[in-house]
Amino acid sequence: MSATAPAAEAPISRPGHGRPRWWAELPLIALVYVAYSAGRLLVRGDITTAVDHGLAILRFEQAFHLNAEHPLNRWFTEFPALGVPAAFFYASLHYLVTPAVLVWLWLRRPAGYRAARTWLLLSTVIGLAGFSLYPTCPPRLLEARYGFVDSMAQFATYGWWGGEASAPRGLGGLTNQYAAMPSLHVGWALWCGVILWRHRRTLWTRVLAVGYPLLTTVVVLGTANHYFLDAAAGATVMGLGLVASRPALRLADRVRMRLRARQAADPARGAAAAGPAGPAAGSAVGGTAAPGPATADAAPPGPAVRPAPRPPRAPSPAGARASGPAAP
Repeated sequence: MSATAPAAEAPISRPGHGRPRWWAELPLIALVYVAYSAGRLLVRGDITTAVDHGLAILRFEQAFHLNAEHPLNRWFTEFPALGVPAAFFYASLHYLVTPAVLVWLWLRRPAGYRAARTWLLLSTVIGLAGFSLYPTCPPRLLEARYGFVDSMAQFATYGWWGGEASAPRGLGGLTNQYAAMPSLHVGWALWCGVILWRHRRTLWTRVLAVGYPLLTTVVVLGTANHYFLDAAAGATVMGLGLVASRPALRLADRVRMRLRARQAADPARGAAAAGPAGPAAGSAVGGTAAPGPATADAAPPGPAVRPAPRPPRAPSPAGARASGPAAP
């Protein structure tokens, strides 16, 4: 056995099948969330352009009779029994349910965690690109003649959100209110529904998996925070993120495999460089020990193997004559 055999023969496990380390996951998720929040804040765009985009979406929906926002918004503003719970729903569950599902996956379904997390993060990045490229004024911020009422502002006294946004009171200026396209409220809710449907097969989780995305869509339309096309775009973004996550995971696995192979090879290279050089010293070349006198330093690691005893050698007649007294 050569000196490099243990390192060369050690199996290199395929990454991604166990639970990721939490101290590596938290900074990654925090980084993407901070980038998402900062992007919504910094990428404001021109308000006039955002209003034009919002009106273009509204006209398109009206032309194809897709504007369900108007009747839903009327119900939410006329009936506080609908509007107040919807305001609480919009201002809280988006920030609670998604992290809860992510933590549950990490704890209870570690085999599916990496794929689900990568899908969510890539979709969020794609959504941020949508905010940047197509700033959109939500229905609630259009002029009153377009028929929308800001139900979040109407029922602001019931909760912690301010009248200008769904952010906590006094922090509305820290949000980008013209980031309606796409709706990541709908996108993240759809992600939660798919994950629950796939990883939990009880009746109540199946009902929750279907009901939560649908109810989120109704809430974002009824509170006049999004158009129907915003919700459809949110679902589309999640589809794009799902498609992109598969090659992204394969690429990450290849990179990790190469790094692990390199780390596994480094100790062997160091041992070969530190050993005696030259074939006479019995150094390992190409994984095979070259012939030469055995030394204690050249002995391979591991338990010593005791050589089999050699049979006694009978003296030959020629040898006996050679060793006897000389003839006179």
